[in-house]
Amino acid sequence: MASTATSLLKSSSLVNKSDWLKGQNLRYPSVSVVRCNPGAGAPSALTIRAGAYDDELIKTAKTVASPGRGILAMDEGNVTCGKRLNSIGLENTEANRQAYRTLLLTPPGLGNYISGAILFEETLYQSTVDGKKIVDVLIEQGIVPGIKTDKGLVPLAGSNEELWCQGLDGLASRSAAYYQQGARFAKWRTVVNLTNGPSELAVKEAAWGLARYAAISQENGLVPIVEPEIVLAGDHGIDRAFEVGQKVWAEVFFYLAQNNVLFEGILLKPSMVTPGSGFKEKATPEQVAEYTLKLLRQRVPPAVPGIMFMSGGLSDSEATLNLNAMNQSPNPWHVSFSYARALQNNFLKTWGGRPENVKAAQETLLLRARANSDAQLGKYVGEEESEAKKGMLVEASQ
Repeated sequence: MASTATSLLKSSSLVNKSDWLKGQNLRYPSVSVVRCNPGAGAPSALTIRAGAYDDELIKTAKTVASPGRGILAMDEGNVTCGKRLNSIGLENTEANRQAYRTLLLTPPGLGNYISGAILFEETLYQSTVDGKKIVDVLIEQGIVPGIKTDKGLVPLAGSNEELWCQGLDGLASRSAAYYQQGARFAKWRTVVNLTNGPSELAVKEAAWGLARYAAISQENGLVPIVEPEIVLAGDHGIDRAFEVGQKVWAEVFFYLAQNNVLFEGILLKPSMVTPGSGFKEKATPEQVAEYTLKLLRQRVPPAVPGIMFMSGGLSDSEATLNLNAMNQSPNPWHVSFSYARALQNNFLKTWGGRPENVKAAQETLLLRARANSDAQLGKYVGEEESEAKKGMLVEASQ
């Protein structure tokens, strides 16, 4: 298998190992509680849970939410990954998926712009085509390994043809195993669709499922990325998207609190507030920033360290411009990105499955990562100037 994959790419050198995991030994959780009895005659004692992983969760969340960096989402399942490979004429085999993922994670200097990578289960346990564990490659780049833990979307009975996210059964044992393998954060995606509602049932199911997942993840050492995606599809305007966002985010944080989730140890991955893809007028980056930041201020506690926006069907440039507009003034959160296609699209097209294109493809990935890093800092200047920086970027990574 490795020989097949090796024929598709050339090995890349790695930067120096980070100190992110220094001193962090793999361990099993212990339970610590404080019982507070306010005095005689009280109806019951108040039990305050102190999580065994709380300090580590806070440290991990802050590492992922570090200045100028964001998340590379590459947790697509094997079927979706196969569609991407088929688009460039490659068969959907484990060897080809291994080659693709190796290329994504090995550009020298990637960790300057990427703080975390969300992996599919196969990838978490995989090695590169050169035989090095993927987890070790990430750590050497200063990138925190993450893992997709949900089991996908299925029809929600009793709803208006809406969906819910499955995977809570067995989540605790899976999360413990992922932690032992080296993952330090998790991702769980649920969706709310405006074309079919959303119904009260769908909103509550999404919020409750996210809260239970978050609590279970934290008890097993994983920082949960809470992802309530409000789907871009539809002909609704930006005001309608804002209204639904208010409802969804309120429910999510209510149930997170009900489940004793440590807010300092989570990351939020929401949709930007935009009109539906079928709406006649597009919003400017400044409008998206205004609505989205207003929603954040109304619904998200400042204790949450990072807001890692999804691109959610936006084009590469739209996602970057919107993020840059949101970072033109100080925020109480680290407002950043967790992009999949918006980082991978040009990379995949440039590579085309051909070994001679590896260097150019990785340069393209670095360029997109650098553009979004600049946007996180509020310093993005547009594609033309970014292209002018490309030579300096490549030279600095060598």
